[in-house]
Amino acid sequence: MRRCVPPHWYAPTTSTLHVPVARRPTLRGRSTLKLNIGKLQRGTAEEPLKRIIRARLDHLTSDPDDSVWRQSLGLDHAHYVAAFRDFRDHVIAGALKERQESTRPSLETLSNAYIDAGEDGIDMELRYAFFARVVEANFTESDTHNQAKLADLRYPLEWFPATRAIQRTIHLHVGPTNSGKTYHALKKLEEAKSGVYAGPLRLLAHEVYARLNAKGIPCDLVTGDERKTAEGAEQAAMSSCTVEMVPLNVELDVAVIDEIQMIGSADRGWAWTQALLGLKAKELHLCGEERTVPLIRDLATAMGDKLEIHQYQRLSPLQTMTRSLKGDLKALEKGDCIVVFSRLGIHAMKKDIERMTGKRCAVVYGSLPPETRAQQARLFSDPNNDYDFLVASDAIGMGLNLSIKRIIFESTQRNNGMEFKTLEVADIKQIAGRAGRYRTAQQATSSEEDSTTDETSGLETSALSALTISAPASKSVGYVTTLEKADLPIVQHAMSSNADIITSAGIFPPASVLQRFATYFPEHTPFSYVLIRLHELSQIHARFHLCALKDHLAVADIIQPIPDLSIADRTTLCASPASLRDPRGPKTLLAFAKCVARQSGGDLLDIPELDLDVLDQDATGGGGSSGESNNSSSGGNIKRASLQPLESLHKGLMLYLWLSYRFAGVFTSRALAFHVKALTEAKIDEALAAFAFDQKARHRIKRVRRQAVIDSLKREIRIEGTGVGLGGKGLGGGVKDVDEPSTASSVPPDLALPVKWSLEKTGAVA
Repeated sequence: MRRCVPPHWYAPTTSTLHVPVARRPTLRGRSTLKLNIGKLQRGTAEEPLKRIIRARLDHLTSDPDDSVWRQSLGLDHAHYVAAFRDFRDHVIAGALKERQESTRPSLETLSNAYIDAGEDGIDMELRYAFFARVVEANFTESDTHNQAKLADLRYPLEWFPATRAIQRTIHLHVGPTNSGKTYHALKKLEEAKSGVYAGPLRLLAHEVYARLNAKGIPCDLVTGDERKTAEGAEQAAMSSCTVEMVPLNVELDVAVIDEIQMIGSADRGWAWTQALLGLKAKELHLCGEERTVPLIRDLATAMGDKLEIHQYQRLSPLQTMTRSLKGDLKALEKGDCIVVFSRLGIHAMKKDIERMTGKRCAVVYGSLPPETRAQQARLFSDPNNDYDFLVASDAIGMGLNLSIKRIIFESTQRNNGMEFKTLEVADIKQIAGRAGRYRTAQQATSSEEDSTTDETSGLETSALSALTISAPASKSVGYVTTLEKADLPIVQHAMSSNADIITSAGIFPPASVLQRFATYFPEHTPFSYVLIRLHELSQIHARFHLCALKDHLAVADIIQPIPDLSIADRTTLCASPASLRDPRGPKTLLAFAKCVARQSGGDLLDIPELDLDVLDQDATGGGGSSGESNNSSSGGNIKRASLQPLESLHKGLMLYLWLSYRFAGVFTSRALAFHVKALTEAKIDEALAAFAFDQKARHRIKRVRRQAVIDSLKREIRIEGTGVGLGGKGLGGGVKDVDEPSTASSVPPDLALPVKWSLEKTGAVA
């Protein structure tokens, strides 16, 4: 019998109309108007925004270029253009002149679209609004009522009735990084007869899979694009998986869900919510940050599950340094880890460090093959060789505990595909928290049981490491700083701040709801419109939030012209890891979708969009030796160009493998795809090993990042219309390095506003 849900859980909230979308390929007829995003976010650029909207409306009216959408409406070209002119007048009269919020799309919606994806975002919002205006005019009252009923997503607890019928005990392990949370949860998993580990990254799933099998516990690996069974077992009672792949219909003794704070993610939060609400485990162990406690407590109460909270303290001190390295790689010390946010940047930094210091440097990032990653981790952790330094991606923040003495941020800006964005407080603290597990050679050899890193997995595995620190505290202090002076105030501010409490869990409409919802529309209705209509109508409880569609809309539009795809096929393809920013990504996706529609033609060698010939080309781009190429002003560009086809092939192969587990009868060359993927990864490693940024490229990136730092700081203290700053001076124009204080006393008394102080140091404010 289903247990009762407290009455306050039934208070509805309605989702917003705007759905953030990924940037799509550039559309024709783009405007030359530019708009400052910072001013738009502060509400001081309304008139320029209106001019851009008018320009996009004029372009779409004169050149609609939407044959698929037009045909789905049953209109010829002349009637389509006439209808769009009427829509144009409607938007101008409502949103632009009278600023009526009821106008669809509203000015706020179009503003958000521009912030998300520029003019492409505005075009997409206008097209959806136009299509909705035409289609919804034909909806009956009954149609609207039935759609709204299906879009009622207020009760996700009821999506898993079999799980609600059992009594579970939830163990919430919370605390900072390096506090033993994961260790205690995994010990419970090891003691169970059956169970699952669910992590945010493939590399973590690989680590736990290797750890359990090394301990003699048969464990399967399940990720979106890979399956491995334990040796000698057809199907093991244990599995290690990415969180999206948790087995919801299997009875288990213990389940471990790692990084539970990601339940609040705007993109992936639904996967953690699904695992929390749906796993049929007697014991559910959640590991994460303390800011999740109120939300998990409410969810546990609503589900009728017993909740036990285990709080942990950091096992070693962590200090934020008062000085950066000021860009000097010779200032690196043994045990340092430099965090870089791109694969190209990681390998370029490795070469620079080895050139400047004469020491070896290991690298760790998510897409490295597991064997290579484990080897690199061992090289760095061994105190008896000359691998003194590590260059790693932010993947180390997600549970990979290495023998790191000091974390050094190469930058506090990360490129999200459209612009550089400052890291969130929670991200900075999680990455920085990996410092402090450094062991001297004497410690490493004098006491084997004091080891803090399992040689197989790199996770917290020693009992002593989770319970005590045998070495004096002064020897296990972790430090965090930055490579450049301009980034240090941001890290200092983050380390002294608390991340926001997580107040809602992400959800996404189940496939069954989506498929039923689609039946209320004409047969050829664009699937992207069906998706956005469901999001528009959805009602959600305040304890939940609807996750963004991300690339779903763009994928739906790409595959829309294929007539023989079922709603179930389109739903699956929209959830696929298609890389639309890759130059060959859309064509590759379209080719795979055609194979699904035909239910044939999925042999790897029969798909010309997968350019296998690039494996026969020189991975380093030619043009002489790597040393000669690196010294030329264009060497970095040559290598980047030679790497692009390989990366495109690799992304295509990953998508092929993902689809092969969902359309096994169509994509039949899985073994060959794994082999070609390994060859491609080897060629990519070869190209990356030879890659180095030339000085011009390095200075250009540095200027862009510095400008992003300044813009971020300015937005945070809401500088408006001062006339002071960097606009109009070009990238980095007039920017001085941020001078960090040498002692705490040099910081202004109102350090509660360190951002303002940082800006004064840059000259961004008077």
